[in-house]
This record gives sequence, C-alpha cells and structure tokens, in this order.
Amino acid sequence: MKSLVEHLSQYAAYHRDKRNIASHFVGIPLIVMAVAVLLSRPQWAGISPAVLLMVASAVFYLRLELCLGVLMTLLLGLSVWLGHTLAALSTGVWLGWGMGLFVLGWVIQFVGHYYEGRKPAFIDDVTGLIIGPLFVVVELGFLLGWREDLQREIEARMG
Repeated sequence: MKSLVEHLSQYAAYHRDKRNIASHFVGIPLIVMAVAVLLSRPQWAGISPAVLLMVASAVFYLRLELCLGVLMTLLLGLSVWLGHTLAALSTGVWLGWGMGLFVLGWVIQFVGHYYEGRKPAFIDDVTGLIIGPLFVVVELGFLLGWREDLQREIEARMG
C-alpha cells in the first residue's frame, strides 16, 4: 500500500493551479455529499450503502494515518448523516438533491481541470477518487498552517 505522502504527492501533481485547487474545495465536498445522499437509499436494518462505503473509506484513511483518518471518518460520518436525512424525504427531493449536487460538483471539478490544463487524477489511477477528499482536507490544513511537516514532504517529493 502506498504511503500518505505517496498518495498525496501523486494527487497533487495533477493539482498545481490555484484555481483548480480552489475548485476542488467546492466540487469535492459537493460530490461526497451527493454520493452520501444517493447511497442513503435503500437501507437494511438502518444500514445503507452509504454507511458501508463510509466504513470502507474510513478504514483506508485510518490505515494511511490515524489523526487524518479520524478527521476523515468524522467528516464522512457527517456526510452520511446528512445523506440519510435527505434520503428520508420524498423521492423527488432525495433525487433532486443527490443528482443536483453530483452534477454541480463534477462541473466545478472539470472547470478547475480546464484551468489546470490536465485531466483529473482518477483517470490515470482510480484511487484518486478516494484521495480527492483527503487532499481537500489536507490542503485546507496547509492553508491554516497545520502539518507543515507533511506539506514539506509532499513538496520535496514533487520537486
């Protein structure tokens, strides 16, 4: 399994333009929310596909690093809770929110990659789909002065 630094460095190589990174601060959370909403139906004994995906993602993040894994698990849990809340509404409202967030999130992503002049990372490596949300959280942390050690490692690896 790749390390945290390896995953983030590979993903960051596709995201150098500040406009693209800014688009990810909006687009990726919208997509994560959309997936949580859309996968919150059906439920079996209170467990939805969204919960199963959240648990699998949490295990992945926790294996990369405990602190970031806990933070990602909390954020995913919040997304699934909101997803379940919207899924409890009428089918039209549930689908409207889910599909609307999904399409809007991807449009924003592709606009960002237009500025980058490069295809999205997941085209070359499907793990980019799970690293994207982590990248957003870590980049926000970097902007707030958190984890400068990790930022230096990633930048050193990228050259």
